[in-house]
Amino acid sequence: MDNSLMVLLLQFAAIGLVFYFLIIRPQSNARKKAAEILAAIKKGDEITTAGGLIGKVKKVTDQQLVIECGTAELLVDRSRIVRVGDTATPGLAG
Repeated sequence: MDNSLMVLLLQFAAIGLVFYFLIIRPQSNARKKAAEILAAIKKGDEITTAGGLIGKVKKVTDQQLVIECGTAELLVDRSRIVRVGDTATPGLAG
């Protein structure tokens, strides 16, 4: 009975390692990269929002951006940006 308990614990540990390396770690890396991309947005960058709006950044604040989309100026929350230039934000793009 002691041997079967050890085998069961080893199986749970192996499943835990698989989840970590295939699911949790890649998500964490994608989240960090997306945060870096969003933090690097500057005036003049072309961005795409989650709603599909495409525009050029006119003003940057901590949490919001003012973008020029056609002839309109729009206030966009930074978290709704899914693409900056040609770089998609990993984990955020639909």
